[in-house]
Amino acid sequence: MSQQLPDVQASSPDVAVGLNHVGVTGVEKLVKVDRAEKRPLIFMAEFEVFVDLPAWRKGADMSRNMEVIDETLEAAVSKSTYRIEDVCGDAAERLLEKHDYTTSAEVRMEAEYVTREETPASGMQTQSTADIIASATASEDGTREEIGARVTGMTVCPCSQGMSASRARETLRGLDVDDETIEQFLTEVPQAGHSQRGHATLTVESEGAPEVDLNELIEVARDSMSARIYNLAKRPDEDHMTYEAHADAKFVEDCVRAMAEGVVEHFPDLPDDAVVTMKQSNDESIHQHNAHAERVAHFGDLRGEVNGQ
Repeated sequence: MSQQLPDVQASSPDVAVGLNHVGVTGVEKLVKVDRAEKRPLIFMAEFEVFVDLPAWRKGADMSRNMEVIDETLEAAVSKSTYRIEDVCGDAAERLLEKHDYTTSAEVRMEAEYVTREETPASGMQTQSTADIIASATASEDGTREEIGARVTGMTVCPCSQGMSASRARETLRGLDVDDETIEQFLTEVPQAGHSQRGHATLTVESEGAPEVDLNELIEVARDSMSARIYNLAKRPDEDHMTYEAHADAKFVEDCVRAMAEGVVEHFPDLPDDAVVTMKQSNDESIHQHNAHAERVAHFGDLRGEVNGQ
């Protein structure tokens, strides 16, 4: 007769403190997203899955919980879907149903997304990549879903550029160039400034699924920086990117504000309580530190600020 092992996870902990997130990270699954009259998109996605743990329970029972999580994710990714965030939402709701001791379940997902495009000057075919970010939190109050992306671009420091312009102005004056010609030249030819690779993150979260198009969100994030960058670039493309970036120099704070303006312009029908997250991190080229700025706001508040209300 086999002896039944004690369920230690269900016992009381020595310290009765509840936990917000207990679960697993680094779970990899293939995700298929259907498209009307097109081949489906296939992603290798990495998931994080969490439930909350009450103060009276010692543990979430990781071995059995992993079976539940795996079954839940398999069921979610096997369903036909047109929206990546719905995969997370379905999984979070299933987890909530399967855990009688939890009040909320959260599923997060990241995957690399590849799109085709043309280089800006030479018109060569190339690809661009973005990191898709999706998540969902299910509770007795309902399910909130989030969709967004993290993209890479280029920024140029306005302060550094301003110093270069001042030096050029003084040099041209020393060559007896009149002020009107100097200013016209500086307008037509942006001066040097230190540049950096920028990383823009933009997500939208709302009750149910946000009414946003992922590709449009990616475009807003990419356009928020000084210039786009491309995997393939011939010399005319390099010249184009360099000029465009220096013609639109931006601080890290400017990039976040540009994202805010883009969200309000492109997604005017978002509900006021939708949560918009905007982050910009720049890998500084002349400093050992990096620059970072972010804003998290309800869409209603963001729209009011952008429109000067």
